[in-house]
Amino acid sequence: MSSESRLYTFSPETKEKLRKFRLGTSRAKDAQAIIYIIDNKTQEIRPQDDQVYSKMEDLADELPESSPRFILLSYPLTMASGRLTVPYVLLYYLPENCNPSLRMTYAGAVELMRSTAEVNRVLEVQEEDDIISIESKLKGED
Repeated sequence: MSSESRLYTFSPETKEKLRKFRLGTSRAKDAQAIIYIIDNKTQEIRPQDDQVYSKMEDLADELPESSPRFILLSYPLTMASGRLTVPYVLLYYLPENCNPSLRMTYAGAVELMRSTAEVNRVLEVQEEDDIISIESKLKGED
């Protein structure tokens, strides 16, 4: 087994949760977000808890000030054209004052998280305001 494939893992339960979240959010009326962490001991990528956030303010309040997180976000939007779209994105939360070894751990797992969650777009966010104002980023207005 190569060291890369052994570095980070997903349990079968987590993979199933990722799949259900992706399939279940495409028709959601409200934003839905789940925070993912990398377990320091096992290097397993897993949900932080069972909480699904629909308000960006609540999500922002849950994020630690000094350690990175992955956030899967499904966010229904009405575009300027009037068309409804539901972007499914990975927010890579990387606060400025985060510990360098944690920064490296998460940086090494971004692509694996993106491909396992089947997300097309990764957006890096650094602070609570980036999350609260995510709609403008998703619409491409920033």
